[in-house]
Amino acid sequence: MTGAWLAVSRGAKSGWVDATWSFAIGAAGIAAALVPVESWEGDWQRRIIVAAVAGLWSLRLGLHIVVRTMNGGEDPRYAALKREWGGHWRRQMFYFLQMQAAAALLLACTIFLAARNPVPGLQWSDFAGIAVLGLAVAGEGIADAQLSRFRQQDANKDKVCDAGLWGLSRHPNYFFQWLGWAGYALIAIGPYGGWAWGWAAIAGPAFMYWLLVHVSGIPPLEEHMRRSRGEAYEAYARRVSAFWPFPKHREVST
Repeated sequence: MTGAWLAVSRGAKSGWVDATWSFAIGAAGIAAALVPVESWEGDWQRRIIVAAVAGLWSLRLGLHIVVRTMNGGEDPRYAALKREWGGHWRRQMFYFLQMQAAAALLLACTIFLAARNPVPGLQWSDFAGIAVLGLAVAGEGIADAQLSRFRQQDANKDKVCDAGLWGLSRHPNYFFQWLGWAGYALIAIGPYGGWAWGWAAIAGPAFMYWLLVHVSGIPPLEEHMRRSRGEAYEAYARRVSAFWPFPKHREVST
């Protein structure tokens, strides 16, 4: 993350921060699943599958952010932070990115626990967790593609995307990102919950929920959208859930 900070502090777009973070979690997750650790061997099939899913998720998200950063402007969340920090933004950004590095380490521990569950052979909990992870990767990819397609149409300039998954949640990409960490926790806990360490993996989705919903995800992005889209976004917010996917609420005319 220090490399990302150096790039941003010298004028690079802040989107490179999230791309670096995504690739870093993937690399750390693959290492956490595959590097031999004494007394934490786990089942080899589980370790390979967890490593593969972690790599796939990281690669898809990281490349998506790279393309978005190269073709777009400054990330509104980081732009808001720079305004808030003023002349000290470089120093504050450095501290902020070190906290992101610590967050990546915590999330890598969740992957580690999923891969190191000692129950021999693949169990129903593994297949359930893999299904959840597959749904998460696919859902996040679909949400990103739907938003990109919406933004590419000139007629949608200054409009709010409420098509597809964006009609069920204002931040479906964040929801599916969180869902993936719940899948790792399911694998770590195992079929009967008998491995005590597996329960510690719940910290991953709990932390990711807090991060996305209350800290660096939804709050700054919603502030930007309300400022840039005004009443159109307010009306959208009244119809559509912020995080959990639900059918649209019909607005009542008065």
